[in-house]
Amino acid sequence: MSQRLATDERASAAIDPELKRLATAIIVGAIAVILDTTIVSVGLHELGTSLHASVSTIQWVSTAYLLAMFVTIPLSGWAQGRLGSKRLWIVGLSVFLLGSALCAAAWDATSLVAFRAIQGVGGGVLMPLMTTILMQAARGRNLGRLMATVSLPAALGPILGPVVGGLILHQLSWPWLFLVNLPLGAVGLVLAVRLIPRDLPGRRVPLDVVGVLLVSPGIVGVIFGLTQVGVLGGFGHSRVVVPLVAGLGLLAAFAVWALRRGDRALIDVRLLRHRALGTSTVLLFLTGVALYGAMLLLPLYWQQVRGEDALGAGLLLVPQGIGALASRTLSGRLTDAIGGRWVAVGGFAVLALATVPFALSTEHTSTWVLMTTLLVRGFGLGAVLIPLMTGAFVGLEHDEVPHASIITRVAQQVGGSFGTAVLAVILVSAAAGATSLTALAAAFDTAFWWATAFTVVAAGLSLLLPSGRRSA
Repeated sequence: MSQRLATDERASAAIDPELKRLATAIIVGAIAVILDTTIVSVGLHELGTSLHASVSTIQWVSTAYLLAMFVTIPLSGWAQGRLGSKRLWIVGLSVFLLGSALCAAAWDATSLVAFRAIQGVGGGVLMPLMTTILMQAARGRNLGRLMATVSLPAALGPILGPVVGGLILHQLSWPWLFLVNLPLGAVGLVLAVRLIPRDLPGRRVPLDVVGVLLVSPGIVGVIFGLTQVGVLGGFGHSRVVVPLVAGLGLLAAFAVWALRRGDRALIDVRLLRHRALGTSTVLLFLTGVALYGAMLLLPLYWQQVRGEDALGAGLLLVPQGIGALASRTLSGRLTDAIGGRWVAVGGFAVLALATVPFALSTEHTSTWVLMTTLLVRGFGLGAVLIPLMTGAFVGLEHDEVPHASIITRVAQQVGGSFGTAVLAVILVSAAAGATSLTALAAAFDTAFWWATAFTVVAAGLSLLLPSGRRSA
């Protein structure tokens, strides 16, 4: 009898083969989108030189993509109800690939910025939809293992992107920063047609026009304001304050509007009353800070303090990607077995401890010591993402999943923009007047201490996550 029970438990713990095939189709389609942002960011200098554009102009190559993505993300739940998951996924991926091909053919900076916006529209559809499709298909079973698979591109994108971008620029010309998306995306389209099951459109509701007019420009205002912080060197400029305050005001107005409309709102913000989703949303914001904020500091540290070029800095970050890859499976299994609380606490603790050596480093610190530290840091980072993304969907109904996907995606991306902006200001302030390499290294130490502090706060908040195994 006990042997039969053990066999049944192993069978229930295994991910259904059909779900594995679905996850494969989604990941292949999404990986180009996730890698794209960091691949292109490495090539901004080359793009500016080749297209004869100033730094302030070429920065819009990244900004236009980001803003177009955030205009589209809030609409993905409504569009899924109209078109169905499979059809919307194919449309979103096709738009992204069209934008990629147009970007490679751009003839000046203005055309490239416009075509990047087309890319961003496709990416804005795909980012929340990838989570929605898989969470709905899983029906609450083995979410930790499933999220370990889904989070692979998200964990490795910011780490492998600079390496891929550096290799492309070292061997090829700048259009290949975009052409590299085409073969990946083409395979993703074929797999989507073959492996994503045909579904009927979901619950149809009229488009919440007022909600669109409030939340999309609200998110864009916040993101745009935060992106200008690093460009202008602080929060005190009108180009930062005006869009940031206006964006926050629009989002506050949307929250009031959405609470009145309930499940007819563009995004059902009432779901944040669920403890699991509310806590996971805050923690995903802080994870965005820890991931993207630190990813601003780490390449700059290797280049400005240690004298590496862009490709060398990207290669030195590879151990962090290996660590993230190594921890995913263990984190998924532990999350399914004991719940996400202690997995998240442990992951954030490892992440914080592995950031401290950079806060104590000098220009002479052993490269091998720092690379080993990055391996451990990646292990913690990979472990954190699984319980947070899994916990966000605990206890939600089928029709609530698209709203939760949008909320969590926005939280992580806004957290990344916030972390990048704050740590950029801290670094610039600490480095002001630095006339030696030792002083510059000390400025990076200050910024890394702040990154560590954000991570420690997240570890404490992780105690609010649900404990125990949740599989239904």
